[in-house]
Amino acid sequence: MSVLVYTESENAKLKKAAFEVASYAKGIADLMGTSVTAVTVNAENVEELKNYGVEKVLKVSNDKLSKFNADAYAEVITQATKKEEAKVVVVSQSANAKYLAPLLSVNLEAGYTSNVVSLPNLDEGFIVERTAFTNKAFNMTSISTDIKVLGLSSNSFGLKENEVSISEEDFSPELSDNNFGIDVESVDKNKDKVSIADAEVVVSAGRGMKGPENWEMIEELADVLNAATACSKPVSDMGWRPHSEHVGQTGKPVATNLYIAIGISGAIQHLAGISASKNKVVINTDPEAPFFKAADYGIVGDAFEVVPELIEKLKEFKANNS
Repeated sequence: MSVLVYTESENAKLKKAAFEVASYAKGIADLMGTSVTAVTVNAENVEELKNYGVEKVLKVSNDKLSKFNADAYAEVITQATKKEEAKVVVVSQSANAKYLAPLLSVNLEAGYTSNVVSLPNLDEGFIVERTAFTNKAFNMTSISTDIKVLGLSSNSFGLKENEVSISEEDFSPELSDNNFGIDVESVDKNKDKVSIADAEVVVSAGRGMKGPENWEMIEELADVLNAATACSKPVSDMGWRPHSEHVGQTGKPVATNLYIAIGISGAIQHLAGISASKNKVVINTDPEAPFFKAADYGIVGDAFEVVPELIEKLKEFKANNS
């Protein structure tokens, strides 16, 4: 009766989120006195999961699952859950998992709770803490169904190393044509860049950059920090940057360890979308910019003076510590 965790991968490589959900699942398993079983789809090297408490891996290899399909993936995890007689299933809060989890919940007749930020309280049933109102509040949710599905909020639990022995088992779930009602023709992604979803650091900029021709220093800062680049909604609307970089309530939500906002005033929709980030740094010429009220650290200054100096200092630090 293990805890089951779906560990996502891309291009056959496990994603960082896979190790965080595995860490979280191990925490639950310890509370319940059981073990963690992971499900992987077309992932090649899964042994690293043992460092985060996974004792068994069900490896699914199926060319029809090379592109994400919510119905098919939900069926895979459903059959794995029943095979392992798991009572708790853990997924991430990636875009794919948000489509997947409700379908999985229906298949298993399970209660589903998203945006979970801490281990459950088992003293009075099964109670989890989750964020609400775009991360402005928390609520305690009790799940009473026999099987529970939990969506772990990104960067809320962290990576917890807990090395165990691991076994691998080939798993071939039975899938029908009905599981592939939607045909994914292609997936276009930015190449050679850190994605916003996987980044620990995001460098974001707004209209204060004055034009797309000035984005080179934003990209240079991101390169030094191994960060993803992002932008505010007006910037993407004006075509200065691609819409894939728009973060905020109406764009991509961000839950990074460090979010650097450069030349962004801090509209409420933007703040709502990045509020889950742990540390927020703001660089703006306007000391009254709303973003300063939400920031952990702030610099009142001209980005065209501050950012180049910041890049230089970071490069010096890296050179001295390499």
